[in-house]
Amino acid sequence: MNIIKTIGFVGLVITVSVTLQNCGSSKAEEEEKKKPEASVMELETYTLKKGEMTSELKIPGELVAFQQVDLYAKVNSFVRKLYVDVGSEVSQGQLLASMEAPELNAQLAGTESRLKSQEAVFLASKANYERLLETSKTPGTVSQNDLDMAYAKQQSDLSMLEAAKSARKEVSDNKNYLEIRAPFSGTISARNVSTGAYVGPSGKGSELPLFTLVEQKKLRLVVSVPEAYTGYLKNKSQVSFSVKSYPDQKFSASVSRLSGALDNRLRSQRTEMDISNTDKKLLPGMIAEVSISLDNGTDKIAVPRKAVLNSTKGVFIIKIVNGKAQWVPVKTGRSTEEQTEIYGDVQEGDVIVKTSAEEIRDGSNVKIKAQAN
Repeated sequence: MNIIKTIGFVGLVITVSVTLQNCGSSKAEEEEKKKPEASVMELETYTLKKGEMTSELKIPGELVAFQQVDLYAKVNSFVRKLYVDVGSEVSQGQLLASMEAPELNAQLAGTESRLKSQEAVFLASKANYERLLETSKTPGTVSQNDLDMAYAKQQSDLSMLEAAKSARKEVSDNKNYLEIRAPFSGTISARNVSTGAYVGPSGKGSELPLFTLVEQKKLRLVVSVPEAYTGYLKNKSQVSFSVKSYPDQKFSASVSRLSGALDNRLRSQRTEMDISNTDKKLLPGMIAEVSISLDNGTDKIAVPRKAVLNSTKGVFIIKIVNGKAQWVPVKTGRSTEEQTEIYGDVQEGDVIVKTSAEEIRDGSNVKIKAQAN
């Protein structure tokens, strides 16, 4: 009886185990069926097209006077009178200061005396030669040697006369340097002497110039353009700039001069623009923020910035070809907040991933995400 009970209990256990196993297998099969057959990434795409990408380069520049000169005294002298001061507007040729040097007056008087003396000597030798020449017309009266000697004396005295005239002119010119005149129209921006000061050439009199004269009505905007951007500027190219004194106002200028070479230290090209400043609103020495348009007039392929993948292997974009992801190496050009220029094995009409990521493996199956209407 006990054996029959034992056999029945074992049969019951086996039946329950088989039933549970069958139930587990059914549930696993159902869950397996619910899973997708393969993991295919669904991606948002962008179709490549050519177009002009508008961007600007902002670099600092400096406003300098179109003309600026430090005025020194030519000869050692004392300041007798100053006719202008800082801020004075002067015109070309206007008298700015006069000096005095008594020794120059004495030198001038001495050269005039020597000039008069030499004129008398020359006139005497000239008259002597002319008399001998007239007498020599009578045969046997004057030897040819005496005539030649008289002519040589006349020429020698003439040379001495010319030398005396040059010496007098030199002293006279030096005396003219006692008047300092404006070489061009402008504004006196600095004055470093007062009446009675001893002045002269740099190193011999005052180390500082008497005046600094600047031209304000026309300025130069000087910009050092980095090597990578020199191709975007040519003669007559338009730029805009602003200064801190007038932050809400934009000024315009056109390129007037290009240095044509790069600075060895900065690796940049000096570029100058002429600025009309008749209202004198802008001042020499101001720092300007210059905006240069980086539009070279040619169509380039630009993509969203997130489409460019910067990986440890290089720079790529991910192109979709026949439902598969293909990593294409590219080089980048200009960038804005939204777009980046690319160069490589790409062409207009290619479909690329709008937001690239390293999780999108090269050669993996992908699906284009439907665009919302």
